[in-house]
Amino acid sequence: MPIKLTDGEFWRGFFGLGTTSGETVTIESALQLDAVWACVNLIRNAFIMLPCLVYKADGVTVDTSSDLYSLLHDMPNMDDTASDFWAMVALCFCLDGNFFAEKKFNGTRLVALNPLPPLNVDVCRDRRGARYYEVLEDGKRRRIAEDKMFHVRGAVLPGCDRGMSPIGVVRNAVGNALSGERVAGKMFANGFQVAGVLSSDQILKPEQRKQLGDVLGQFAGSDRAGKIAVLEAGLKYQQLTIDPKDAQMLETRQYSVEQICRIFGVPPVMIGHAANGTTTWGSGIEQLILQFTKTCLGPMVKSIESAIYRDLLSSETRKQMVVKFSMEGLLRGDSEARADFVSKMIQSGVYTVNEGRAYENKAPIEGGNRSIVNGTMTPLDMLGKDTQATPEPPAARAA
Repeated sequence: MPIKLTDGEFWRGFFGLGTTSGETVTIESALQLDAVWACVNLIRNAFIMLPCLVYKADGVTVDTSSDLYSLLHDMPNMDDTASDFWAMVALCFCLDGNFFAEKKFNGTRLVALNPLPPLNVDVCRDRRGARYYEVLEDGKRRRIAEDKMFHVRGAVLPGCDRGMSPIGVVRNAVGNALSGERVAGKMFANGFQVAGVLSSDQILKPEQRKQLGDVLGQFAGSDRAGKIAVLEAGLKYQQLTIDPKDAQMLETRQYSVEQICRIFGVPPVMIGHAANGTTTWGSGIEQLILQFTKTCLGPMVKSIESAIYRDLLSSETRKQMVVKFSMEGLLRGDSEARADFVSKMIQSGVYTVNEGRAYENKAPIEGGNRSIVNGTMTPLDMLGKDTQATPEPPAARAA
């Protein structure tokens, strides 16, 4: 039966279906590929560095007193820290294209977000077209209303309520990579590891074959290199070599890594794969990291923020607060880039001195709440004013 891209049931349970290579792709089997794990883990680790902040209506002032702030920035539930939670979102987003978390309330107050296994959740519609969710737990199905679920989706086609899985869409490419790994493993496990063969026009008896093996064994090993063997009775020696490139094994496995990097939008060099033996350093790797941030992390962050806006904010709270991830968290490991960023923000008047110090976890100082600009460090409220020079005291003039 043909599979359609809008078939939501397929995208929920594609794992376990076959591929053109004959390999069965599952989450577990896909993660056995080091390239898949490296890409997914890179994105997961990046999300750990991104704090989720709740701002007041102005979009500037962090609202630490908000209940939603403690959930999204500190602990979404009793079992997971915020870094654990957002790392799970990234993993599910990359592998299944969906992340589900059930909202728990104390009265009308949201108190927890409990993540659910994505493959155990069905997105359904009732007769009126209202969306709801069915969760498989201990062999039983439980229904969850749409307003009780936090759902982050990846790529979605019209008419489909569930995001498409990147692994599922290109499962044939993943299956080919798995097949290549299987072939390589069998080659090393059961490969023909003979250094050479002896050929003869005569039929040898078993005892003669044993005798030849004992004689030639005297020439085996590195400590016997350089010795000369004498072959009799028309025996001919032929050395055997196995060139992996002849079987295109190495090229196939290398190409599979590049395919998987394209699936996740990760530059190959960022997972330690140098195509054609080339490496990238200096400004080159900086541009690749910038590309990774803009084209891979940025869209994912925006999808999560949009899901928060839809599922975690009401029509009233949408006017009172803004939820955003701080992408500046990626600069924490680069002291030079961080110092340059803070310095420019202060000198351009965007940050006050105390705001810059807070960015570096430093205590505020007296007079640090005024904005300054340019190299003259002129306060913003003094720009355009005619400042007169202070006259010298009489004693100084007399001197």
